[in-house]
Amino acid sequence: VLADVDGTLVTKDKILTPRAIRAVERLRERGILFTITSGRPPKGMKMVIDPLKISEPIAGFNGGMMVRPDFTVIEARTLPADTARRVIGIIRDHRADPWVYNGNDWIVSNAEAPHVAREQWTVKFPPVVGNVEDRLDQVVKITGVSDDLDLMKRLEHDLQQALGDTASAALSQPYYVDVTNRDANKGGVVMTLERLLGIPASQMVTLGDQPNDVLMFRRSGMSIAMGQASPEVQKQATHVSTSCEEEGFANGIEKYVLGDA
Repeated sequence: VLADVDGTLVTKDKILTPRAIRAVERLRERGILFTITSGRPPKGMKMVIDPLKISEPIAGFNGGMMVRPDFTVIEARTLPADTARRVIGIIRDHRADPWVYNGNDWIVSNAEAPHVAREQWTVKFPPVVGNVEDRLDQVVKITGVSDDLDLMKRLEHDLQQALGDTASAALSQPYYVDVTNRDANKGGVVMTLERLLGIPASQMVTLGDQPNDVLMFRRSGMSIAMGQASPEVQKQATHVSTSCEEEGFANGIEKYVLGDA
């Protein structure tokens, strides 16, 4: 079982509920492996890795970096520096704010910009404040940020059109669009886990709520969308659970994976 984190495994307030923890314990009791994928940096997932006692490879940056639970790197997929510079330019042209993730460092140009404080609270470590174009040698992810949600949809579309198959661009939240290496997407995470664990993708279940989760829905044998997901995302899933605020992760696991009545 492979689960998205924000809006799926945790609530909108980033709470991992006791029922979600118990659902993962029950998977393990059945001999079913469990791991997570997120647009977050790997160390930004520590708050769920520890209570869930995850022992399998974990996919940070939407698959841009595969790590072990102790954060040692298994493999990383980066963006070429010229591509990274081009992406930053497109984000700025749309008047959104670019964030750059270089290795484990999160770089922002303004610590007071929208969502920086919230993101710091979520991932539990602070950003490096500076020129985001100064360090483009090991870029794993670039995020465009804006509270203009219509603009963000246009930015996602324009990035996809500009980048073609040279990189992956997708909304991870209505106010975040993530750009990663073309092979660093959640569909790629499924295929990487198939290779690392020796488990066919057809025997995997994926859970998510955002457009960037659809790629892993398409690759896995079964998929479960959260109840707050858009109609477009729900249509791509095998099943639809309740929302993340209504124990959507636990309900989905209990009903569709464990087979509870």
